[in-house]
Amino acid sequence: KIPAQDIPMTSLDPRTAIFLAGAMSGLMSLVLLALRRNYPPSIKGLNEWSAGLLILFAGSLLYAGRGLLPEFVSIPFSNFLVWSGLYLTYVGSQRFYGISPRVGPWMALLSVALLAMVWFTFVEPSYHVRLLVGTGMRALLFAVHAVLIFRQGSITFARALAIGVLAATTITQLLRALTSFMYPLGTDVFNSEPRQLAYLTSSAVLTLLFSISLVLMASDRVRTELEYLASHDPLTNALTRRHLDEACQRELERCRRHGRRMALLLMDLDHFKAVNDTYGHQAGDRVLINFVVKVNALLRQPDQLARFGGEEFVLLLPETSPEEAVAVAERIRAISTVSNMEPSCTVSIGVTSNQKDTDTVDTMLARADAALYRAKANGRNRTETA
Repeated sequence: KIPAQDIPMTSLDPRTAIFLAGAMSGLMSLVLLALRRNYPPSIKGLNEWSAGLLILFAGSLLYAGRGLLPEFVSIPFSNFLVWSGLYLTYVGSQRFYGISPRVGPWMALLSVALLAMVWFTFVEPSYHVRLLVGTGMRALLFAVHAVLIFRQGSITFARALAIGVLAATTITQLLRALTSFMYPLGTDVFNSEPRQLAYLTSSAVLTLLFSISLVLMASDRVRTELEYLASHDPLTNALTRRHLDEACQRELERCRRHGRRMALLLMDLDHFKAVNDTYGHQAGDRVLINFVVKVNALLRQPDQLARFGGEEFVLLLPETSPEEAVAVAERIRAISTVSNMEPSCTVSIGVTSNQKDTDTVDTMLARADAALYRAKANGRNRTETA
């Protein structure tokens, strides 16, 4: 019987660890490609993320083929593919956040690094220098990617995961470069010492976690866009009627609790049908969009403008007295009469405010509608109160 302590432990082959890291990239590239086919086109960067991970997979395969493939393919070119894949995922994040990439300087840096790898592979062979160039480039790409995501507003779980993984990978690469001066290095990447295996296996795990963070970031963006679409009119970007009904109900309850005032403006564009009939529906759409832009420019941050359908809009004005509401209505009416060369419409406005504790959103809208009807009956392009 062989003592347990004498049984040799099976160690992970470095080539296998490199292949696993690449396989993670390849699989997650397919996931992101599938998301790209199903997510709205307004979400940018998924193509670059998917392509970047696919290039990482290709680079890892060539890297793992060292000794089986020509040295140029398995050393300089494989490293170049890995760097390019990392850079492309960085470009994907820039596009995801609406930032225009600066490709030129990065292409120059990648080219210089490639030339250095070629020089220290064939002219003055040095595994140590190649390791420093490779880890330095990867650390730089991971670091700038982490900084980019960190600067993009509030921290969500997906963004925190991406930042954490990128930071951890940056530190891992820097430690690998630092320890190369402190411990025996070996002759190539395939030495099986525990420290080398730890770097390679951590790379596989961190690659998977980073890919997952990209998927989560894309999913967060989809959820945000769906929530926006559910609460905003797709043509004018004004709020929907359902969303404003809920906002009015909350504001009305707050007014009851604290004895506050609020106002509602019901607005209808005059002779809007004539614009559609004369200039076409596209011109009518521009009139609606321009009206919302002009009104929003006059509003305070708490005010909320919604499209109730067709050419009818409702404006909620919290903390507003009846006199202040009429003044707002007159400012809206004034800017609506100002026109450039494009067709435009004047506006008739019905104004009301909360009057009794028994008021509901429906009763307030009914009063505003009655005031709007009087404005229409009295010649349009005017404000009436109720």
